[in-house]
Amino acid sequence: MTFRPDPTFHATAQLAMQAPVENYGFTVMLSPDGAQPDALAVVDLNPNSDRYGSIVHTLAMPYTGDEFHHFGWNACSSSLSPMSGHAFLERRYLIVPGIRSSRIYVIDVKDPLAARIHKIIEPEEVFEKTGYSRPHTVHCGPEGIYVSTLGGGGADGTNGPPGIFIMDCETFDILGRYEMDRGKQDKHYDFWWNLPQDYMVSSEWGLPPQFENGIVAEDLLANRYGHSIHFWDLRRRKNIQTIDFGENYQMALEIRPAHDPKKSYGFCGVVVDTTNLQGAIFTWWRGDDGTWQSKKTITIDPRPEAAENLPPLLQGFEAVPPLVTDIDLSLDDKYLYVACWGLGEMHQYDVSDPMNPVLTGKVELGGIARGTPHPGGGAFAFGPQMVEISRDGKRVYWTNSLYSSWDNQFYPGQEGGQMVMARVGDNGGLTLDPDFYVDFPKGYRAHQVRLEGGDCSTDSFCYPNL
Repeated sequence: MTFRPDPTFHATAQLAMQAPVENYGFTVMLSPDGAQPDALAVVDLNPNSDRYGSIVHTLAMPYTGDEFHHFGWNACSSSLSPMSGHAFLERRYLIVPGIRSSRIYVIDVKDPLAARIHKIIEPEEVFEKTGYSRPHTVHCGPEGIYVSTLGGGGADGTNGPPGIFIMDCETFDILGRYEMDRGKQDKHYDFWWNLPQDYMVSSEWGLPPQFENGIVAEDLLANRYGHSIHFWDLRRRKNIQTIDFGENYQMALEIRPAHDPKKSYGFCGVVVDTTNLQGAIFTWWRGDDGTWQSKKTITIDPRPEAAENLPPLLQGFEAVPPLVTDIDLSLDDKYLYVACWGLGEMHQYDVSDPMNPVLTGKVELGGIARGTPHPGGGAFAFGPQMVEISRDGKRVYWTNSLYSSWDNQFYPGQEGGQMVMARVGDNGGLTLDPDFYVDFPKGYRAHQVRLEGGDCSTDSFCYPNL
């Protein structure tokens, strides 16, 4: 315990951008067939280090079958909120859920090279105290740890809708469900908030039978996946408005609000438009009358491709859809990064005007029927997927696995977990660093990345930029 605020907590996004650069990254490794335990890898990100771009520590879990996916910190800059009741927290623990097992690991990374398991929360406790299953996204709030789920109760997770539960940020006990009134919300995926403005936004993927064993083509073509976002009164824990993008905009996933809490807008990525296979980004904002609105501001076209070069799932379309599976926003709210997992492309958009994004950079790597290799010579399985941005906005890291059963459908026969980094030009643009290429151990795939000291998809800021 510290006796002053953790120096990695920052009142504003501007201050976070000026903080020391990251020396380590934390990446979850998953065993797609459950043959070995999932693990946490610590990657050296210091370019002056002899071990730059290599795994310097690995922590394996005691169980198999967890399927690590998204994870987050016990505490972050949101702890500086005037509403916080925890003055002396430190960014020390990673909260790592198993999306298949519903087990949660609390990992102490105060010394990254000696990371260790601090606590394990068994799935039975999650079920008993929340009625939810399949924990997914973790966000550190001023008063606790918020965890979204993808399943309700029952063996298949369809007994009641999924939602969010809260954990104590010091004892890591599960406290209970977040929602007092969920309104129209009946599916879940991501969520994020604006703390001073007291609102939260959540999104939708699908229920466990729609994703655990791979994409269900019939459900996709019938538009049965999620296509709405939900706005919440954060403190009253009440859904105040739902926006339906349209049933053809299937799988509304990542929520990225502006980091400066004075701003009342953000972005949501949509995996696929079933009418034309395009990927899409919607900008959402609060109007002058206080109600929320949205508009599609980015479309990304599919690429024509001969059927014989495509996985069975796509052969009838004779095209590669972009498959927008992750987005991330730089701390200065200037650049939005869009992972096109199907095309094998990472896009950079200038969103200084959030209603009129401009494409300013693009990197090709991996991709269906393309398989573009890394400039350093290494292979890159699948396509760009989970993306994370350094606090100063100069480095963009990403990995390649979406979800094991989906990897197998869209990239049959491919294996491998990789992590790469691109450098951002002074006026935008992306260039892959040929010297940064992490190839994870055989039998593992790589998903989300967290950066030492925080990054662009973990911290919420409580005070406006100057």
